[in-house]
Amino acid sequence: MPVILSVLSFLVGIKRFFGNISFVVLLNLLVKPGWLMVENLVQDRLGHATFGLVAALSVIATVVAALADLGLTPYAVRRVAAEPNFLAETFPTLLPLRGALNVVALPAMVLVGWLMGYRGPELLLLLGVGAALVLTQYGQFLRGTLQAHQKFNTDAVLSVVEKFVLLGAVLLLLPLGFSLPRYVGARLGAAAFTAVLTYGLMTRFFGRVKYRWQGPVARTALRASLPFALMTLVYGMNERIDMLMLERLASPTEAGYYAGAYRWVDAVMMYAWTVLPLFFAKFASVPKDAGAQRQLLMFGQRIVTLPMLFIVAFVLFRGEVVFWQFTHSSPAEVARMTLCLKILFLNVLVHAFFAIYSTLLTSTTHERAVSWLVGLSILLNIGLNLFLLPRYGAVAASLDTLLCAVAVSVGYLVLVARRTGVGVPGRLLARLLLAFGLLCGAWYMLQYGLFLSWWVEAGVMAVVFGLIVLGTGLVRRKELMSLTGKG
Repeated sequence: MPVILSVLSFLVGIKRFFGNISFVVLLNLLVKPGWLMVENLVQDRLGHATFGLVAALSVIATVVAALADLGLTPYAVRRVAAEPNFLAETFPTLLPLRGALNVVALPAMVLVGWLMGYRGPELLLLLGVGAALVLTQYGQFLRGTLQAHQKFNTDAVLSVVEKFVLLGAVLLLLPLGFSLPRYVGARLGAAAFTAVLTYGLMTRFFGRVKYRWQGPVARTALRASLPFALMTLVYGMNERIDMLMLERLASPTEAGYYAGAYRWVDAVMMYAWTVLPLFFAKFASVPKDAGAQRQLLMFGQRIVTLPMLFIVAFVLFRGEVVFWQFTHSSPAEVARMTLCLKILFLNVLVHAFFAIYSTLLTSTTHERAVSWLVGLSILLNIGLNLFLLPRYGAVAASLDTLLCAVAVSVGYLVLVARRTGVGVPGRLLARLLLAFGLLCGAWYMLQYGLFLSWWVEAGVMAVVFGLIVLGTGLVRRKELMSLTGKG
């Protein structure tokens, strides 16, 4: 009887957790498409070369800001999720520590930019972009307390506030007169507003945190968080370094092409990066229960992968339609961005299958091994970039990203199989791969036999994909009935 009650309790928790995920995704669907359209307009107005420079400087800012966190955000989420007293005992020290790291990060960004050859106005631009990203990172640190206490709906709202505010600011700037300084100022204002709002909500839920500096507590936290810091650094570099190397080794224009394509990768991957932190907190809340982790992994594998399979297929067959706003670009420029986009979305496909294994590993004390794995991937990426970028530009950067994603994902599977008691769900992965193959085959036949508008074609294939998912048993009718309250 206790076992039955435990299983029922877990299933109820899964249903509630699914509701949290659905709310997060809905909010992002309301904000992200509008933001994508605005960023396309921004790049079209500023030009590929100028936007490529901004993208490259954003890489420097992102990497330094992530390093300034020193792994304290994921460390705090894991500790608070497992030990509720951690918030009251340690956060009074972590908050001023994290603030001091932010102050150090800004001059560090400028120094790194100067060492990489940027001067004058470029360094001022880097400072503005960097200040916005530092505030964004600090807001994410504060949101970690909400994730750890399973307040996923509140966290979901906060995850889109900055984009929502920035979206409104940019839309106001477009008719008033759009310029690069105004765009950077809008980013800084939106990040500051969101950080202040997040701090206010955290104190409302958990009370005002009185700063209390304790050296031993800070040293203990930093020692424990360093593996997370290494992991965060290598992840940031692994995903972004191509943009910076393109701008330095090829040209700002090539970096702009890559940025135009990668924006869609970022938008789609935002689904995974929004959902996976929820699973990070869930995995961390049951650190010694391999059975519960296995159930979460099976559930999360489908939640993360299935929606992305359809999106990847759409881009592979109809990717050119996403660049309709680039009216100031030549057909050759649009074609080059489209080629980069399709290669990069094969990278999305790989992440759709295997990113959750990284989440499982990092939430269960295997973050050091993951960091080494991703670090080796970065070395591979840099080596390929040095050899290929000067000649092939953005296309080479896209291909290098894909190859590194494949290499690191194989490593995830090996680590899960060898270091956890959860195991790799081979049959589930095979069914997901079968579903994607059937979807692509059906889409190819539809295009071969008929010449439909892209939106009609996508609608037809959405219905076909739903039938494929049901037919392969990836989602069962009783699960749908249970989630809708009819079962």
